[in-house]
Amino acid sequence: MTRILAITNQKGGVGKTTTGVNLAASLAATKQRVLLVDLDPQGNATMGSGIDKRSLKQTIYHVLLGEAEIGAVRVRSTSGNYDVVPANRELAGAEVELVDIDHRETRLKTAFATLEHEYDFILIDCPPALNLLTVNGLCAAHAVLIPMQCEYYALEGLSDLVQTIKKVRANLNPQLQIEGLLRTMFDPRNTLAQQVSAQLQQHFGDKLYRTVIPRNVRLAEAPSHGVPAMGLDQGSKGAQAYLALAGEMLNRAAPAV
Repeated sequence: MTRILAITNQKGGVGKTTTGVNLAASLAATKQRVLLVDLDPQGNATMGSGIDKRSLKQTIYHVLLGEAEIGAVRVRSTSGNYDVVPANRELAGAEVELVDIDHRETRLKTAFATLEHEYDFILIDCPPALNLLTVNGLCAAHAVLIPMQCEYYALEGLSDLVQTIKKVRANLNPQLQIEGLLRTMFDPRNTLAQQVSAQLQQHFGDKLYRTVIPRNVRLAEAPSHGVPAMGLDQGSKGAQAYLALAGEMLNRAAPAV
């Protein structure tokens, strides 16, 4: 069965796109069929997958407005061995244009119906805002993966996000769950990071992934090369952490024997 995950956090710079690209590549490395959907007008997941967003004729923008089938828009990331539904700055106008369209919150979910059976995982890289694009991601997903840094303001924003997830579950997508919280850019030498990590463990228990993504220069460098970190340096701590995350996710999903 296809697992559709929205990777979201309204706070910017917490590693959503880094997680989307590297998790997609790591799952693909374990022979999973993966589709990465770039739902952010910045198009960083598109570029990070080695796809030039400036040369695209059609993107997720055209899918949301009903001007293209999602299967016709997807492209292959040769550097990551997964498929991508790309985005560019055109997507910034979609929110305004969607306002007057019927079922505007579920356009992405409807689009997925034609191809979700072709994949084991569909990962949705949501923008850093609780807007109509993010709502489309949450309505289309089975669960939410929340990347976050272990700092005070991240805890403040997390409560807002959890409330949004509850509202979407109550009104638009009853099956929506929190898949897990992922600690990103973690520095174990930082006392505050350790304290926030302990608080997350206390409040979220097994919803907190055991895998922790460290601060790592290869994760920061990889997007400029248009490759996931494992394509730049598979032995780096960042690449190994995302491979471990993919393994943890697959173990969680595996049926008990």
